[in-house]
Amino acid sequence: MTNTQLTLIQIDNYGPWTVTPEPRREMDLQTLQSRLFADLAQFVGSRDGYVFFTRFDNMVAVTNGLDRTDHELMQESIRNRYPVTLSLGVGVDEVPVEALERATEEIQLAGSAQDGDRREVLGGEFYTGSATGDLNIAHFDVNDATGKYTDRLNEFDSFIHIEQGYASLMRHMREAHGALSFFVGGDNIISVCPSLTESEYRSAIEHVESEVGVELKVGVGTGESAHVAGFAAKHALEDCRHRGTDVEFEAAPAQVSDD
Repeated sequence: MTNTQLTLIQIDNYGPWTVTPEPRREMDLQTLQSRLFADLAQFVGSRDGYVFFTRFDNMVAVTNGLDRTDHELMQESIRNRYPVTLSLGVGVDEVPVEALERATEEIQLAGSAQDGDRREVLGGEFYTGSATGDLNIAHFDVNDATGKYTDRLNEFDSFIHIEQGYASLMRHMREAHGALSFFVGGDNIISVCPSLTESEYRSAIEHVESEVGVELKVGVGTGESAHVAGFAAKHALEDCRHRGTDVEFEAAPAQVSDD
């Protein structure tokens, strides 16, 4: 049985801040957002979690293994170094989207994202289990993206094809299974999933190819943290490449290198 702990990271009062006392330069905002994401990725990643940028003013983190103290330290670290603060909601469930719903409610009940009086909310539940298979991470990759797109099309048209594949997969995995899928650059998509069968992953791949003509393969890993499960998924994806298969599973090894 999977138990996914998700943290919704939301910048407090960010919309009004970007135009107060007057609209701020767009590249200054983009720089702040990218640096904030990088710092959060480093903080959570050093504790074996994953962070996904979604809309940048909102981010989603897989935080199995991080407790309340870790979340408080995250808020303190950002408060001390940035002109903005973070509210954090935490949820746990077998189905990732349900965990995110719980995390979202914790923040929404405390006030609007544009409420100037809401600061550094921290609410929700933290998973305390210790089973080795608590997380399922699926790492999807576009088949021969370089040959089909990068080396043949201009970058914007390549981007359109990749994004169409991502949008189709993201929608299917959420609606069919309650899984959450995130674009992580290049032609890679990472999904946080409940326990799914090989046929269910294969069905997702077939759906994307049928809907938008993008061919995918996927490696699936399990483990007690996002890093451990994700590393196993990377190895499974390499098995797909070597074997010419579409779906491969790999359980996490007893220990995972930090390299």
